Amino acid sequence: MVKTGIVGVSGYSGGVLLEILLKHKDARVTYVSANNTQGKIDDIWPKLKGQSELFCDKFDLKKAVSLCDLVFLAVPHTIAMEITPELLKQGKKVIDISGDYRLPTASVYKKWYGADHKDTSNLKKAVYGLPELYREKIKKADLISNPGCYPTAAILGLSPVVTSFPAGINSIIIDAKSGMSGAGKKAKTQFIFSELNENFYAYKVLNHQHAPEIDLHLGKLEKKTPPVNFVPHLLPVNRGILETIYVHLGEKTGLEKIHSIYKRFYKTESFVRVLEPQKQPQLKDIAGTNFCDIGLEISPNGKLLVITSVIDNLLKGASGQAVQNMNIMLGFKETEGLL
Repeated sequence: MVKTGIVGVSGYSGGVLLEILLKHKDARVTYVSANNTQGKIDDIWPKLKGQSELFCDKFDLKKAVSLCDLVFLAVPHTIAMEITPELLKQGKKVIDISGDYRLPTASVYKKWYGADHKDTSNLKKAVYGLPELYREKIKKADLISNPGCYPTAAILGLSPVVTSFPAGINSIIIDAKSGMSGAGKKAKTQFIFSELNENFYAYKVLNHQHAPEIDLHLGKLEKKTPPVNFVPHLLPVNRGILETIYVHLGEKTGLEKIHSIYKRFYKTESFVRVLEPQKQPQLKDIAGTNFCDIGLEISPNGKLLVITSVIDNLLKGASGQAVQNMNIMLGFKETEGLL
């Protein structure tokens, strides 16, 4: 039984993470904290009433070290790198759900997140926690950088075609839409109900911090992969991500061939479902699950591949994937707590 802690339990990802871990047969939550919210878990998350007697207080490093074997960091960017070094020094495993360890260098981090990185030594050691690509590295890791929600859907959607057409992709356009919870639990004018309801808009067009993350890992699969053109949008729904990905191929191909490539690529993966030809995934198909559903279509001339990749941003895009990573790190059944 692993003793786990959640730093940032009052946020959306932290709350979902707690909900999963309370039902996990091999894990026990022994410590929770949040710097902006204190009180009983019953009061912070009333739906968990009667399931936990934990009390949430401000983060205390000594308590986290004494009470936990593994700590999840469900905190805003720049906070994780303040906490992680000491946790690792004390022999604790860390799974960071923020973006602090996703990019390869301090200079790239500063460019996209606008802050200096304070833990460059561990930045180099962090393992990117996308199980479908890095399972063997995850097994040996002490520090996991949980992928961003948009990159999870994008990389899973694109990996099979990138590896199958190494010199035959001319361009990649990702048209991504996310539910409101992807922005986190913060009070801003554009996130209030009257602004978001019956509304839909693009933001950070071609300038989102998740774009270099996608480029980095697609480039590791195939160096000749062109940079992605990534445009995110905010949907007036609570949760879920749907990405329509347009891949312009340099050679003609058919839907049956592409479909067989995807089925073979994800044959042994528990959480990726490749839909049958002519079928497309929907948000309601994956809401509340750790699945990534993928739909495929080819243009009549055989040169435009359209991939539809759908996930729940709070599960496969955050907390569900974090638990999947924990399961792999500690040798538990990979689906434990998630199916």
